[in-house]
Amino acid sequence: MQALTSFFMCLFFLFSLLRISAATALVTITPSGYLRDGETLVSVGGSYELGFFSPGKSKSRYLGIWYTFSTDAVVWVANRGTPLGDSSGLLKLTEQGVLVLLNSSNSIVWSSNSSRIAGNPISQLLDSGNLVVQDGKETNPDNFLWQSFDYPCDTFLPEMKLGWDLVTGFERSVSSWNSTEDPAPGEFLARMDQHGLPQFFVMKGAKIQARGGSWNGLFFTGYGYGVREPNPISGSEYLTEYGYGVREPNPISGSEFVMNKDEVYYDYRLENMSTFSRYVLNTSGVIERFTWLYQTHSWELALFLTGPCESYALCGPFSSCTINSNSAICACLKGFVPKSLKDWNSGYWSDGCVRRTPLACSDGDGFVKYSGIKLPDTSSSWFDKSMSLSECRGLCWGNCSCTACANLDIRDGGSGCVLWFGNLTDIREFTLGGGQDLYIRIAASELDHVKKKSNFNKRQLLAILLSSAVFLMGLLIVGIILYIRKKKLRCEGHRRKDCRDEYLREDGEEMELPLFDLTTIAKATDNFSSCNKLGEGGFGPVYKGTLLGGKEIAVKRLSKNSGQGMREFKTEVILIARLQHRNLVKLLGCCIQKDEKILIYEFMPSKSLDFYIFDQEGQKLLDWPKCFHIIGGVARGLLYLHQDSRLRIIHRDLKPSNILLDDNMNPKISDFGLAKTFGGDQSQANTNIVVGTYGYMSPEYVVDGIFSMKSDVFSFGVILIEMLSRKKNRGFRHPNHDHNLLGHAWILWIQDKPLELIDKTFCDSCNMSEVVRCLHVGLLCVQRVPEDRPSMSSVVLMLSSCDVLPPPKQPGFYTERSIHESPTRTLPCSENTFSTMMIEAR
Repeated sequence: MQALTSFFMCLFFLFSLLRISAATALVTITPSGYLRDGETLVSVGGSYELGFFSPGKSKSRYLGIWYTFSTDAVVWVANRGTPLGDSSGLLKLTEQGVLVLLNSSNSIVWSSNSSRIAGNPISQLLDSGNLVVQDGKETNPDNFLWQSFDYPCDTFLPEMKLGWDLVTGFERSVSSWNSTEDPAPGEFLARMDQHGLPQFFVMKGAKIQARGGSWNGLFFTGYGYGVREPNPISGSEYLTEYGYGVREPNPISGSEFVMNKDEVYYDYRLENMSTFSRYVLNTSGVIERFTWLYQTHSWELALFLTGPCESYALCGPFSSCTINSNSAICACLKGFVPKSLKDWNSGYWSDGCVRRTPLACSDGDGFVKYSGIKLPDTSSSWFDKSMSLSECRGLCWGNCSCTACANLDIRDGGSGCVLWFGNLTDIREFTLGGGQDLYIRIAASELDHVKKKSNFNKRQLLAILLSSAVFLMGLLIVGIILYIRKKKLRCEGHRRKDCRDEYLREDGEEMELPLFDLTTIAKATDNFSSCNKLGEGGFGPVYKGTLLGGKEIAVKRLSKNSGQGMREFKTEVILIARLQHRNLVKLLGCCIQKDEKILIYEFMPSKSLDFYIFDQEGQKLLDWPKCFHIIGGVARGLLYLHQDSRLRIIHRDLKPSNILLDDNMNPKISDFGLAKTFGGDQSQANTNIVVGTYGYMSPEYVVDGIFSMKSDVFSFGVILIEMLSRKKNRGFRHPNHDHNLLGHAWILWIQDKPLELIDKTFCDSCNMSEVVRCLHVGLLCVQRVPEDRPSMSSVVLMLSSCDVLPPPKQPGFYTERSIHESPTRTLPCSENTFSTMMIEAR
């Protein structure tokens, strides 16, 4: 077989030499020479030639490159959209190193370009099929004055790059011919999309036609790696490496995907120089791979990327496409159901699927592993090259908006991290191999359902259902008896009013709350001793208590003249009882005996955040890693309130004293007495009574009484800037101006001196780029116009990624105060110790 191959190769090269000698052929073009119609420029090895041709039955003349042994295989065209009307075309090289194509009237029909002037320019055709202009004998591709590989047509050759130069913004893409007789750019374009994690697209105009997926270190995930499966359409074999139609082993030995700060591109190499293979984007938008067969002296169609699963997002979000003759093409992912069952059953899948069970944020969610997957569309994904898979899953699990994760690179056991947020679109399953692992986030109940094995027959299943029904009925009867007995005993020990008050109502629905006896609370706090007092807010004091078993608690006792009535009390109890998140304080119970309104929380031994920001002793305990950890925790807690809880919740009084810290310095947002809930479609509301704390309230809230999620974003930004500077926004004074802390931060930012704001105690422990990024995020959060401020989901991503951030605009309240104001003057209310229900907020 080896001898036969060598024989054909010898015949091929002999044929090439005879062809070159029989025609007028050039090796180079210099300023003193030219190339006429009828002449050709041949590569050194004799594989390619450049000349004039007419495609098909067309009479128009074009300048193009083809194989010397196959003149009908044109791989590049210079004047694609400006054909010559006759055979008088002339190609010349100017003294400046520019190729120009002239017509019969010496008008320029096409020309190359060059940013440099050469001293001794020459043009030649390389044995890779690349037409280049170089200075003298320069052979480094990076120093070419111009090359045709930078301007592909419909053919993607070995060593050609497909992608972007990120420094100059230059893109290399492949476009189809308009028709088989018209090489003008058609309606299909194969390109590398650089949004999110870069991936390969075939576009039809502005619409995505097909998606090759992202690069995983070995291949594009949409093209697998070459496992044979039966073709359900034709019955013949194909390779899932590419979809339908692979007919022989892949001659490509080396593929390279480069992604750095300067460029992102893909190229490939062949096994040996005697093999010829090319990719072509045909006029129908299908990518084909042709391989030259010496035995038959013809091109063999080795691959064509087509089939139903190649259509972008055919099955809609949260579903997968699978070529399997035993089942439907589209199927919902585990834990998801069709959005419209009627449309789904009729074969209209584009609406996709929705979750059967909503996510419960990090507590109670899990991951289901899919293997052999074409990863979802990564246009809006986030990625990191250094993370491990366990770190990646942990990061996704800790972000309530994250829906899936995977390794960025599957080589050597896997490395890197890709996170998806929102819908998962254009997933494909390779049934016999290919693709890679994907971890999709689902609710815990769905995870348990997935893990169960459906190996019961109907008789066993019926027996289990009947026995379970009997068991549950017995439990229900026992529970009702115990409930009635317990309620009767309680009512006998309290007044009728106390018995009624054991239930709070929300929208007419009774909610039983965990109740503590007043005697128990009084004993735990030593009868509300001042020695156990932790602090006092706008609605009353907070005490430390110890229950009989030794459990420490925090007791918030609402004062009778606090202004917080039963409505505010209900709000705080109902909200905190229903909210479950690691960065929200946990409510243990309440007490509403007699005239008391008392809330019992988990005890936070590390006090509140204001102690570590503004107290000189506390500042020594807060280094930068702990500070950054707290910033991220508060951001995730707010994201849960705004987006992932059952109702959108606006805190309205976010400040350092309302952020408590546990033993591990994990932050927990507290004090929901002023919080407001929004419906799913509601984005803002008005109030006639402005509540909150001066220095943390947004401008639109203070002036017009309008509050929204962006009000909390503003408060978060203020806290972030206070943490970095360790100074209070309200009461801040500077010798050179009368701005508040936000104004001072803005002045330093626009003067490009952000580090002057950072407290010097951070210098020994901080990552300066990380600190400046946090300041940047803080200034984005406190912008005057609410629409300019980012959402908390964007804030979480900004803090955890290295993407370029938009420039901030002027912050709210950027006006100098009167020089007659004094921070020591008597104020009608305190600066930052409690909240108020009056029109004048602090």
